[in-house]
Amino acid sequence: MTRLRFLTAGESHGRALVAIIEGLPAGLPVSVKAITDELARRRHGYGRGPRMKIEKDVLEVTSGVRGGFTLGSPVALTIHNSEWAKWAHVMPVEGAPGGRELTRPRPGHADLPGMLKYDFRDARNVLERSSARETAARVAIAALAKGLLAELGVTIISHVVRIGAAAVPPGSRLPEPGSQEAIDASATRCFDEETTRTMVEAIDAAGAQGDSLGGVVEVIAFGLPPGVGSHVHWDRKLDGRLAGALMSVPAIKGVEVGDGFATAARRGSESHDEIESDLSRATNRSGGTEGGMTTGGPLRVRAAMKPLSTLKKRLRSVDMSTGQQVEAFQERTDVCAVPAAGVVCEAVVALTLADALLEMLGGDSMADVSASRDRYVGRIEGRSDR
Repeated sequence: MTRLRFLTAGESHGRALVAIIEGLPAGLPVSVKAITDELARRRHGYGRGPRMKIEKDVLEVTSGVRGGFTLGSPVALTIHNSEWAKWAHVMPVEGAPGGRELTRPRPGHADLPGMLKYDFRDARNVLERSSARETAARVAIAALAKGLLAELGVTIISHVVRIGAAAVPPGSRLPEPGSQEAIDASATRCFDEETTRTMVEAIDAAGAQGDSLGGVVEVIAFGLPPGVGSHVHWDRKLDGRLAGALMSVPAIKGVEVGDGFATAARRGSESHDEIESDLSRATNRSGGTEGGMTTGGPLRVRAAMKPLSTLKKRLRSVDMSTGQQVEAFQERTDVCAVPAAGVVCEAVVALTLADALLEMLGGDSMADVSASRDRYVGRIEGRSDR
C-alpha cells in the first residue's frame, strides 16, 4: 500500500504551481533553503533557453510544517510565477482569454492528442499543463523526500552520461555519494570532464542548426538496505515503481535498471551478481535490485530523454482550424534540457524510494521510523555475520 501520496496543480504560465504531499512522518526537519536550492538545480544546465535566466521560483510553504519540522499532516507548497503579470490576460480564470490561438500542434508534444481527447481548438489548453514546468512542483516536494532518505542513511545523486552522440566512455569511474557538488558544477552535469567538453560542442552544433538533442541520465542511490520493495505483487516491485515514475517525466522514452539493455546481449554467466560470504555482491550488473527488491548495493537506474520537440527548424503539422498542411507553431524552447532532466529524475526516484521505505518501516514520527530502520538493519547484519 502506498504510504506517500502527492498531487501537483498549475499551468506553465499560470499564477502558480501547487503541490501537496501526504504521509511524511512528524518530526522531519524542513529547510526552505534546501527546497529552493533544489529548484535552482533544476533551472541550470548548458543548452537551456532564455526562460531559465528570467524564471524565478518563489517558494511558499503553506501548511504541514511548524518550527522547521513536519507535523505529520499534509505539506502544501506553492511556487509563484514571477512572470504572471505578463500572462494574466492569456490565462484568466474568467472572461475571454487573450493571446493568439495555437491551432497548429507540434509533433512530439501532447498538443494534438490532447486537442482531440478534450475537443479543444486551442493547443494552449493542453500545453500549459503538459509542459515540463510542472516538474518544478515535483522537485520541490522531492526535497522533503530526500531529507527523509538522508535521515535514514540514504543518499541520491544523478549525472548525465550521454547527450546526443557524446557519451561517457564505458568503464568510466562512477560518482560516489560526495560527488554531487562536482557534478552540478559541470555545464552539462557530467562527471567526466572530457565528455563535458564534447557534450557542449554537440549542443552548440545542434543549436546552430536550429535543432535539439536528447540524452541519458543516471540516478544512483547509496545506503539502501536489502529488501526495499517486494516480490509478492506486481505493483509492489520496486523496479516497476521506479520505471513508472521515471517514464512520467516529460520527454523520457526509455528506462533501464543496472546494465539493463546491455544485459540482453550477454550470457547468463556474465549477467548476474554473485553472492559473497558476507552476503554482499562482487558486481552491480543488476543495478541493485533482484526480484523487485533492493539487494543492499547501490541502486542504479538510467532514463533516456528524447530530443525536445519545439525546434527553430520547424516540423510539418496541420492547422486544426483550416485542415491545411502548415509548419507547427513555436513556443520558447531549449536546445537541450538533459541536465535538468537528471535533477527531475533524481526527484522522482527519491519520492519512489521514500514511499517504499515508509511502506516497509512504518511509523508516524521520525523517531518511530528511525528505530524501525535500526531494528531491520540490525537483523540483516546479524544474518550476514553468521
